[in-house]
Amino acid sequence: MSTTTSEPEGGDAPPGASRRTPVIAQETTCEIPVHLLFRDNDCPPLALRPAVVARRRGTGEQPRIGRDPLPARPAAVVPAPPRPAPAADPELIERPAPGALPGWTGMVAGALALAGVGTVLWGAGVFPGMVTRLLGLASYPYQGLGLGLWCLLTLGVLITLFALGGIGRGQVGHAWVLTLFGEYRGTVRRPGLFWVNPLLLRRRVDVRLRHWRSEPMPAVDADGTALRVIVLVVWRVRDTARAVLGIEDHEDYLSEQVESALARVVSQLPVDAPGLGKGPGRESAPTLRDAESVGAALTRTLAGECAPVGLEVFSAQPVVIEYAPEVAAAMQRRRIAAIDARHRESVLTSVVDAVDDTVTRLTARGLVELDDYERKALVKDLTVAFYAGRTGALED
Repeated sequence: MSTTTSEPEGGDAPPGASRRTPVIAQETTCEIPVHLLFRDNDCPPLALRPAVVARRRGTGEQPRIGRDPLPARPAAVVPAPPRPAPAADPELIERPAPGALPGWTGMVAGALALAGVGTVLWGAGVFPGMVTRLLGLASYPYQGLGLGLWCLLTLGVLITLFALGGIGRGQVGHAWVLTLFGEYRGTVRRPGLFWVNPLLLRRRVDVRLRHWRSEPMPAVDADGTALRVIVLVVWRVRDTARAVLGIEDHEDYLSEQVESALARVVSQLPVDAPGLGKGPGRESAPTLRDAESVGAALTRTLAGECAPVGLEVFSAQPVVIEYAPEVAAAMQRRRIAAIDARHRESVLTSVVDAVDDTVTRLTARGLVELDDYERKALVKDLTVAFYAGRTGALED
């Protein structure tokens, strides 16, 4: 396909220009798809609109190709991956200690072993005669302690120590976590006396319902305003094995997770509604002043972080949300200015309504006949009088 030229009309051609004969009779310009002229077989066709190929009359310009620029592709938004919960050891789960017995069994075994030791010593004549007479026992002459007696005495003492050394005392609301050479052996939640293997290492843990009130923690809201927040957390240890053996210190872990969850929740909402004034949607806009919703979100976040380590969180409620000292004065002035503006707006609205009602009643009942100039003067005087009366009454 080729482009052709049009014969210049009379008077339009420059002087001295030769008259050119058209190659095709009755030629005209038409719209053709430009991508067909410049298309490469290896590339897919571009989505372009048809362009007009033309040239100016009497000039040697090449055809101009007009096309709109391609629209820029919007950048794909990559969603942030969900935060993984801390992994816990699946084998580290609380279970009752298999060898825990009532405390009276250890006491009885220790008493019997101690009685056996005393019997051996009495039969060997170790006790002096005065002691045997006080106890009402027969006296035997001392003949020395042989190897067999020493073995019996050693065995009796070991049994006594083993029986009495395994006795422990449990309390309501407390549990004992037992380990043997670093291996978890079980948990004892039994109140009162109990007996376990004295070789087991015991760690006491509080399983009562507890509350923890934090110190003022720094935080930043969605607008970047510095805050100080105090949180009250109600929690307890649900799995003693994970709480004691799964982490170094479950109380420190809880306090650190409270600060982390608080930063994540508070940074999603502003502390106050935009504008600090009345308007459509301002009262219903979610803010950090809604303690119920903020506490629910904080509780869900904190419970998800603490569940894998055996801690159960019932409630995490912010009890104090205040501005940081460095911005408290500026925000206080801002709130006072907003309150004053709302007050002036309400007073002015009531004054205008009162003036309108007064003028309307006077003219409707025919008490006065006013032209435009007199009406404006009356409105001005009534406005000044009503406004002065309202502000004076509020100041008193």
